[in-house]
Amino acid sequence: MWIFIPCLAAFLLWTIFNSFFMPSLPKKNPAVNGYPLLSVLVPMRNEERNVKSLVASLKNSTYPKIEFIILNDQSTDRTQQLLEEEIGGDSRFTILQGAELPTDWVGKVHACHQLQKAAAGELLMFVDADINFGPEAFQQSIALMQQKNAKSLSGFPAFEVAPFLSKLLVPMQHFVVFFHLPLGLANYASFPAATAAHGAWMLFDRKVYEDIGGHQSVRNSLVEDVHISREIKKAGHRMLLANITESVSSKMYDTNKEVWEGFLKNSYTGIGRSPVMAVLLTLFYILFYVIPFALAVIGIFMLKPLFVVPYLLICLQQLYIMLRTRQNPLLAFLMPFQAGAMIAVLLHAMQKSRRRQSYSWKGRNYL
Repeated sequence: MWIFIPCLAAFLLWTIFNSFFMPSLPKKNPAVNGYPLLSVLVPMRNEERNVKSLVASLKNSTYPKIEFIILNDQSTDRTQQLLEEEIGGDSRFTILQGAELPTDWVGKVHACHQLQKAAAGELLMFVDADINFGPEAFQQSIALMQQKNAKSLSGFPAFEVAPFLSKLLVPMQHFVVFFHLPLGLANYASFPAATAAHGAWMLFDRKVYEDIGGHQSVRNSLVEDVHISREIKKAGHRMLLANITESVSSKMYDTNKEVWEGFLKNSYTGIGRSPVMAVLLTLFYILFYVIPFALAVIGIFMLKPLFVVPYLLICLQQLYIMLRTRQNPLLAFLMPFQAGAMIAVLLHAMQKSRRRQSYSWKGRNYL
């Protein structure tokens, strides 16, 4: 018990301290130097459920010099039809038809590569189809990137969670960033290993993006957002990870199957397919984030209040992150189950990788 309490208290204090190295988007109507042309680039594959809300967010944007380019990546649903209906005669929009996927490319990466080639902007903003954002979100992101003298900016949205599995796994994205990533190194040092990004919201200075080879440089990556951000740092430029949750939200998944497949695709690849790291993370989370729940149950039945303290500490750690990122604070009390779900998907992903079984996503398979 005397190991759990000081360690978990230290984890909580570290998380609070670490969070201060992640800047938030500026508030209302920030100034932008020169107002460069912004190209907003959206890859879409079978996104009919998201078309209406996405186009509405795009149309409501207040940034004055902007173009929207959407690539329909061989959708088999009503994505194209709904895009045409929702866009209407708005001349800021262009719809492209995606080319066949080459054998050595990941689908989304290839779509982003095609989008960039059609863009005219000095700044490139890649966004996912499942996001919603405020009218000033683009301007806020550009202003912050300029203020911090960065050449790229990304952030994790506030997540809308509906399926049960999303309540367990999706909040762990923010947890991993605030707890495991040293944000001081990520945002204020040219250290490529300390890098995180979210592909739903990625802003680039076009010249720097092209100098590093753009998405072509990470064409076969399943975690292209992180890898392209590392390339930015390797080239000597600053990449900024910001708290964008006040302005940007995302509903990533509609079904439990989608949740599992999405995390299966990214979890093991996200740690470099390292079995050693997977085992160490599994042991760490079992020890510090699963066992405290068992201790709390024992403490309640045996009337030993001290046994409940480790569980309360891990819930407080998650609660702090939830409040910083506009998540449902009640989900913090599921922290042991969130950790357990993360362990399960990581071990499943490792098993598939070692057996050379492919990951499936949106009708495509990747090793």
